[in-house]
Amino acid sequence: MLGEILKKFKPPVSDKLLVGIDGVDDAGVYQLTDDTALVQTVDFFPPIVDDPYAFGQVAAANALSDIYAMGGTPITALNIIGFPAKMDPDIVGNILRGGADKVAEAGAVIAGGHSVKDNELKYGLAVTGLIHPKKIMVNSGAKIGDRLILTKPLGTGIVSTAVKQNKAGAAEEAKVVEVMTALNKIAAEEMMRHGAHAATDITGFGLGGHSYEMASGSDVSFDIFFDKVILLPGVIDYAKAGALTGGANANQQYLEGKINIAPSHDKHVYDIIYDAQTSGGLLIAISEEKAGGLLKSLLDQGLEASEIGQVILKEEVSIYIK
Repeated sequence: MLGEILKKFKPPVSDKLLVGIDGVDDAGVYQLTDDTALVQTVDFFPPIVDDPYAFGQVAAANALSDIYAMGGTPITALNIIGFPAKMDPDIVGNILRGGADKVAEAGAVIAGGHSVKDNELKYGLAVTGLIHPKKIMVNSGAKIGDRLILTKPLGTGIVSTAVKQNKAGAAEEAKVVEVMTALNKIAAEEMMRHGAHAATDITGFGLGGHSYEMASGSDVSFDIFFDKVILLPGVIDYAKAGALTGGANANQQYLEGKINIAPSHDKHVYDIIYDAQTSGGLLIAISEEKAGGLLKSLLDQGLEASEIGQVILKEEVSIYIK
């Protein structure tokens, strides 16, 4: 529905707007000088974890990820928060502290923000970064023969839902928070250093939706091998137990006819592919010759990365889950 609305929205045109709303990239890019451009994004959402400080960290890492997906370096952030008037001020303070600490970890600063009274707690950031105008990492540059690397385990939506339903143990809860609060800073730096062709971060549209956007924008198709995807502990069991997000249902409806999942796969594979992620990893397309070096560098620095597929000639559908 939002896509249809945006089609009717015609913003002013500027030759300095290098990346805008016409495509499906993760952030906007505006050129300042021959060698400097701004990267800008905004994201906020209701709590997906109970601990206020952890929620602030997750929301900040998620917003910062859009800058990293474009190959940029975050420099400033603005808080965006809505909360009930009677909410304990300590809760709000801990959320903001969590966000500020994560922004500081990224090497950026909180420059202010805005708050409103709301019936439901929501928090996020508007983030500004810097990038060279000729070094922008878009999600439409994947080339036939490229290898696909995913830099974080999959399944944050399912595990977070299982936590809310009291189906997940303490270890699984701690792991999903660890993954969601981890910055994509190292992944971004390494993909730029190794000369990747395209990237996107895996968030609300899930692996299925974001890989479709990248393949479609690049006019290619992807082969993704499910057994190569690293999953969070417990994901399969929780999916089978019905710990699914509403976003997953919307993703599956949107992607009908765009993804081919091998019939040999059980239903839980569908659930995981469509699972709406929060602060997921980067999906990176890089040449076969450079993929091994990038993957080794990511693994050497402690990331749970894996090569999950390859870019192929455009076929009948955009994504094949094998």
